[in-house]
Amino acid sequence: MSSLPSFQGNFGLQAQVEIYLSAGQAQRLPVSVDRWRERARAVLPDGPWWYVEGGAGGGATMAANRQAFDRWRLRPRMLRDVAQRDLSTELLGRRLPAPVLLAPVGVLSVVHGEAERAPARAAARLGLPFIASTVSSVTLEGIAEAMGDGPRWFQLYPARDREIMASLIRRAEAAGYEALVVTVDTTMLGWREHDLENAYLPFLLGEGIANYLSDPAFRARLPRPPEEDREGAILQFLQVFVNPSFTWDELAFIRGQTRLPVLVKGITHPGDARQAVECGVQGIIVSNHGGRQVDGAVAALDALPEVVEAVAGRVAVLFDSGIRRGADVLKALALGARAVLVGRPYVYALAAAGEAGVARLLRHLLADLDLTMGLCGVRSAAEIDGSLVTRV
Repeated sequence: MSSLPSFQGNFGLQAQVEIYLSAGQAQRLPVSVDRWRERARAVLPDGPWWYVEGGAGGGATMAANRQAFDRWRLRPRMLRDVAQRDLSTELLGRRLPAPVLLAPVGVLSVVHGEAERAPARAAARLGLPFIASTVSSVTLEGIAEAMGDGPRWFQLYPARDREIMASLIRRAEAAGYEALVVTVDTTMLGWREHDLENAYLPFLLGEGIANYLSDPAFRARLPRPPEEDREGAILQFLQVFVNPSFTWDELAFIRGQTRLPVLVKGITHPGDARQAVECGVQGIIVSNHGGRQVDGAVAALDALPEVVEAVAGRVAVLFDSGIRRGADVLKALALGARAVLVGRPYVYALAAAGEAGVARLLRHLLADLDLTMGLCGVRSAAEIDGSLVTRV
């Protein structure tokens, strides 16, 4: 990865110049995330589109996520030397070129033929961690192969079967994943009206279960191999995937199965954050699953300061749910996040333009962050603190 961009100096300005010089090109890729969204909608059928875009119930939590960013305003500082800027940050012992990770998004085969391989390669090219979902359409080993030595984390949905969970963890360790992200807010699927209206659940079509079909512990539960009885394998997956009895004891079991750093994703309550720290995790990801689980839940950004206060610097706090632009990243960092996860925007770009689209969207997000930092009087991620934002 010696050719990775450093995102130092005047990266944002360089990106601007590249865009302006491309004015005469016949097929220019979008800049705005809203334009990426429009292109994705144009190419995706209703089922896959609403699986990506929809939220729980009437979408109140999705709306709240964005409204929360509007309530926090940046307060730029002037007359500071910001000619040279540095987006790099340290997270879990690794120096990253920017405080941005690709969030775990499952079943990407429904939006693009290359599924997870395309965004994983784009992330590796930029040196950004890609978090592979348990319900990827490509096996975790296939994603690792696509990434080479690019940084990668594995997201684990807590299955009802401990042996299957332990097997997935062992595979992730063997495939070079550097951290384990346990998603704790999806022990059942939320009431997603659009998916129900479309009667669309990709798992029933055999999409997004590659890690299960290839797992020895899962295959041992099947009367016949999935190659002979795919429908039976799908039904078995549905039986073990949901786990409404998942508790702190189960999290402790997962923690004891791995030498990797463990982060919990889906925390919005400070009491849960404190208990997660006591359980021995190395990080907390403040997230409401992009509004896909509980309708009318607290906005993730509103929960972030309380979680940061509860954790009191004992573990890293990351942020997910609602990031769209560089200013959003800056606000989350100012409120105490060490880094942020980006989800739906890169899926829009994947649907519209594959790997090239994801790489372009990420470069533009980082360029936007770089310029916004400079215009706010900030030279590096390390200088960002709460004095940069005010609540209105």
